[in-house]
Amino acid sequence: VGFNRRFDPNHQRIKRALDEGEIGTPHLMHIVSRDPSPPPLEYVRVSGGMFFDMTIHDFDMARFLLGEVEQVYASAGVLVDPAIGQAGDVDTAVIVLKFASGAIGTIDNSRQAVYGYDQRVEVFGSGGSVASGNLHPDQVTISTGENIHRGLPLNFFMERYLTSYRVEMAEFVRCVLKDTPPPVTGVDGRMPVVMAQAAQLSYRENRPVQLSEVA
Repeated sequence: VGFNRRFDPNHQRIKRALDEGEIGTPHLMHIVSRDPSPPPLEYVRVSGGMFFDMTIHDFDMARFLLGEVEQVYASAGVLVDPAIGQAGDVDTAVIVLKFASGAIGTIDNSRQAVYGYDQRVEVFGSGGSVASGNLHPDQVTISTGENIHRGLPLNFFMERYLTSYRVEMAEFVRCVLKDTPPPVTGVDGRMPVVMAQAAQLSYRENRPVQLSEVA
């Protein structure tokens, strides 16, 4: 199951911090996931909708970090391109998740971030917080008497998550050669789809939806 973001070194480090109790008990999680530009309308018409073609990676990341989700509430709209709405989809959303642990999570999505591919994760807990920011082409900051600036974030997923694809493929090969179970299971593949279904129902009916309603 190709949820490559699980294999990103930054997300792996966040997961390790949570597993080892570095920030205590997780209370809040916030995922920011915004694309640099909308996909072609031909894609939007057949993708199943933003919750299925984009947010699904964030649903997986939420489960990867904090475990099972019990309830989803999605608020969404068409703020980027009216044509996306005409195609039956949304382009901007905030999704609130309630985890079985009692923790609360939010996912912040947009089809268009003019400054680049915006990928950030933060988990706040009883003993601190752990967060990852955007990756840039370099680590240079230029400071002058007029301003302080640096380069824009890496432009899209093939640049931002290049390492994760390599690690994911290496792990797949290792599982084949060693005949061991893959770390991402069929259940891991299914549950983000259930969460996407719950988000879509929540948006349409303007109410929180229990995953048990669609599972």
